[in-house]
Amino acid sequence: MKITSNFDSGNIEVIQADSVDNIQLAIRKDHNSDFYQWFHFRLHSESFEPHTIRITNAGSSAYPGGWADYQAVASYDRETWFRVPTEYDGKELTIHHYPEAESVYFAYFAPYSYERHMDLLSQAQASGMCQLVDLGNTLDNRDMSLLVVGEPAEGKKKIWITARQHPGETMAEWFIEGLLDRLLDEDDGVARELLQKAVFYVVPNMNPDGSVRGHLRTNAAGVNLNREWQTPSMEKSPEVYLVRRKMLELGVDMFLDIHGDENLPYNFVAGAEGVPSYNSKMAELETAFKQALLMTTPEFQTKFGYELDAPGQANLTIASTWVAEQFKCLAYTFEMPFKDNANLPDEQFGWSDVRSMKLGQDTLIAVRAVVDQL
Repeated sequence: MKITSNFDSGNIEVIQADSVDNIQLAIRKDHNSDFYQWFHFRLHSESFEPHTIRITNAGSSAYPGGWADYQAVASYDRETWFRVPTEYDGKELTIHHYPEAESVYFAYFAPYSYERHMDLLSQAQASGMCQLVDLGNTLDNRDMSLLVVGEPAEGKKKIWITARQHPGETMAEWFIEGLLDRLLDEDDGVARELLQKAVFYVVPNMNPDGSVRGHLRTNAAGVNLNREWQTPSMEKSPEVYLVRRKMLELGVDMFLDIHGDENLPYNFVAGAEGVPSYNSKMAELETAFKQALLMTTPEFQTKFGYELDAPGQANLTIASTWVAEQFKCLAYTFEMPFKDNANLPDEQFGWSDVRSMKLGQDTLIAVRAVVDQL
């Protein structure tokens, strides 16, 4: 038996693996940080019998409440990721699996590899409707890339969409892939109309270093990028510094920051009601966007989400609230589940990469509903 995570986004430490019913593992912490929850590893075993895998430090992870009703994902081909029986006793996460092949991969959610990220950038650029802009480098000397979709012109709205500030939230980049797939479709009427009225500035991966390192929440320096938006630096958070600088140069009329939530089994948004400059126009735009998305897809809901910020009490180090305050615009944090959508459950796949992509496509309909009022 062999267990390894020596690959893109891999994360696991082997404590003991001497029999199929006694595999003990631990998740490695983000570098220079106490955050951990993301795991991604390969099990190679020639014993075709039930395997019991225990992640022994799950109870001390960043969001232990996220393990309740959670099912890990597995794949034989790294393309189709299905849910496997998983239980949590308050201390350990136990995964049960009966292998159908010698090698099987396990992960916290369907991984989105750096190679796929690079392919996404190249394919978008090749569409002829998109410009690939290099913003600069990360701490590990990876590219910070911006996709500009549409032809900039006077009067067009500037819509910014960022994803994966927290690298373990891979559903965010799956969402972006789906959104771009529709936005770059010349035969899609929603996309054609939107690109007549707006230019999209899309950062598919805000944290490529953390993504490759197998981090849950931080960059190469151990910094949570979604707490850096007031005072980013090239020394600690170049990813935010570079994107923020471009925003200040070009302007923002609407902003979506795409994330995943460990605890809540729903898709939802968090708004800017707590920023000092919040006004009736922002509130009307937020309502219109939510109502349009509710009408578009049953995957979205508004009953469950984060507690609303009190007036003037928003945390302005967070991307969506800093953007809302700086540009006086519609700005949302968009959250998807690691578990399943409890309103529309899928026992085999749960919330998945495919459903994330389809939600990205559907979100463009909600953007269309508000674009004229931005």
